Amino acid sequence: MTESQLMLTEQDLTEERIHLSPPDVGQLEEQAVLTALRSGWVAPVGPDLQAFEQEMAQRIGVNHAVALVSGTAALHLGLLALGVQRGDVVITSTMTFAATANAIVYTGAEPFFVDVDPATGNLDPELLELAIGYLRHTGQNIGAIIPVDLLGKAADYTRIEAIAARQEVPVLADAAEALGAYHRGHPAGSFGDASVLSFNGNKIMTTSGGGMLLTNTEELATRVRYLSTQARQPVAHYEHTEIGYNYRLSNVLAALGRAQLERLDAMMTRRRQLRQHYRHWCDSTAGITVFGADPDDQDNCWLTAVLFDPVHHPGAVDAVICELDARGIETRRLWKPMHLQPVFAKTRSILTGAAEHLFQNGLVLPSGSTMTASQVRRVLDALESVCGG
Repeated sequence: MTESQLMLTEQDLTEERIHLSPPDVGQLEEQAVLTALRSGWVAPVGPDLQAFEQEMAQRIGVNHAVALVSGTAALHLGLLALGVQRGDVVITSTMTFAATANAIVYTGAEPFFVDVDPATGNLDPELLELAIGYLRHTGQNIGAIIPVDLLGKAADYTRIEAIAARQEVPVLADAAEALGAYHRGHPAGSFGDASVLSFNGNKIMTTSGGGMLLTNTEELATRVRYLSTQARQPVAHYEHTEIGYNYRLSNVLAALGRAQLERLDAMMTRRRQLRQHYRHWCDSTAGITVFGADPDDQDNCWLTAVLFDPVHHPGAVDAVICELDARGIETRRLWKPMHLQPVFAKTRSILTGAAEHLFQNGLVLPSGSTMTASQVRRVLDALESVCGG
């Protein structure tokens, strides 16, 4: 072991590692879960589950919410409820986590990847229209469009919904990362025929694992709820006429979600403050900018990313990741585009290079609402040591 390795090991023992977005839970959540356990409602359904759905639907301003085991499950069932089936094509952004594309494949449909607006990382509406025209020309049925709200920034639903309406294609909005964000005054999660949220442990609020489908259409919500409970028929004995799924969220985790929802605004405020710290540092550092074109008050600021100008900072992303990791600070690149993933290497797409540029030059920084002032200082000092001022 070298002297530098020894020093890093000693540092790791004395300074806790700073993660990108750890869960932010405390006494309110502890009491909520304890109360749920003591109530006896440990089985999947219960009063906290129903209340969580009602409270989230009210927060987003939709008529119906169905709480599920993950955002992926919500995407899967949302597509099925919209009628997507084997042989269909579903258009989505190439700049997303694999779950979006995986859920499409679960239905037997084929993903079709579309590049992004370089300013936001979200689905490019002009390319969306081109994709629809191409697929219609080839005679394929477009089952749905899945816009993705990247890092807590809502997609341009004004344009996307207008295109979808003209083309008569349903929209399932992947708002997994965007709870608390807005587009033109309307909450993320309220767009499309249905929207999907994630409450994974790294999201802005968590139920440990979990997700939700939101919609104004009663028939769609009823269908998702039915499929999520093994498609059991409403008779005294167990009877099934089609394939279902064990996707319902538990009552205990819903209790955790209710407590988190109470604290959502405060957690967003803290993340917004962190973004301002990063923005201030970027303003004094040549060739580095905070990623995202819209005002921060429209985002939930789930994760803050910065972009490196490759002319000023060639190869900087790898160097920063390595240096900050050595200092006990987690960072990562933006999502690797789906068209670059080996599993989707043969999947069709319409590309401009925008997503690849963001992947090559973007870096996500620690953004959790539990970050202390000293941790923020540690991150900024580390960035300064690599990038200069």
